[in-house]
Amino acid sequence: MRIWLFIAAVNGGLAVLCGAFAAHGLSGRLTPNALGIFETGARYHMYHALAIGLAALLPEGPGSRRAGTAAALFLAGIVLFCGSLYLLALTGARVLGFVTPFGGLAFVAGWLFLALAALRQAR
Repeated sequence: MRIWLFIAAVNGGLAVLCGAFAAHGLSGRLTPNALGIFETGARYHMYHALAIGLAALLPEGPGSRRAGTAAALFLAGIVLFCGSLYLLALTGARVLGFVTPFGGLAFVAGWLFLALAALRQAR
């Protein structure tokens, strides 16, 4: 699970960079709506970077495999959900909007797998 902790840390840093980029580099260049979309991506990016870290810190045991699946789903959600929001805000290409819900589903599935991992560990 050490690799997932590394991935969590990298994504946490990327989320901070994206948030700072939105606040300082994009505020005068994007419409308020587009800026809000970008900031939503950065917020969910950070939430799920932390979620990957949480999954990575689950002790070795019966729930470890499910925790790894949860981390992978959180990463997929970051790429699909956050990535599509970043691109939508920067390019205005509405066609990217069809990808966003798949990322949201990956986030929800990740939380379910993390819950299942916790239940397996509790036994």
